Amino acid sequence: MIGALVLRDVRRGFTGAAWLPIAFFLLVATLVPFAVGPDARLLARIGPGALWIAALTAALLPIERLIEPDRADGVFDQLFLHGVADEAVAAAKIAAHWLTFGPLLLVAAFPAAALLNIDGQALGSTLLSVAIGTPGLAALAVAVAALTAGLPRAGSLAGLLLLPLAVPLLIFGAADALLLEAAVSLLLTAGAPFVAGAAIRAART
Repeated sequence: MIGALVLRDVRRGFTGAAWLPIAFFLLVATLVPFAVGPDARLLARIGPGALWIAALTAALLPIERLIEPDRADGVFDQLFLHGVADEAVAAAKIAAHWLTFGPLLLVAAFPAAALLNIDGQALGSTLLSVAIGTPGLAALAVAVAALTAGLPRAGSLAGLLLLPLAVPLLIFGAADALLLEAAVSLLLTAGAPFVAGAAIRAART
């Protein structure tokens, strides 16, 4: 049943507005050279950080669609009646969210790197850091979406909660501190299902 939930969410993501986070990611990468000027050295120096800021905002865009539609439609109640743990549902949501934006983000990083004058070696380390960090971003997005589901102006509140919590990933990812980034991403990925599961359970009761 968990596999079916992941497939359903991935299918729903790709048939909906899954392209919006990637388009926003590329838009940010396109605007940065206009903002800082055509200095190739400066662009190469700030490029990894700019890509990480774009990745963070791309993960935030679909946050209102991660939990609230299923909560409002009673999907979580039905899964609970079928004996599916809330934490397992949250883990499935995290996996589905990452599958709908993580791989596409890695592909979009190639044209974005060209726009930001990131060379091949720096691009390789940046892609590795994005691959390590995006599961943590997905986990954080689902946890925050569960905590804010059903609240007025949930999207704005979710952004205020997610952005400060994602700062360690942003710092370690942009600084190429891969071991520290992996530790933070692993902590978020392991802990988020329990936070989101508790929030889903609290909303049901």
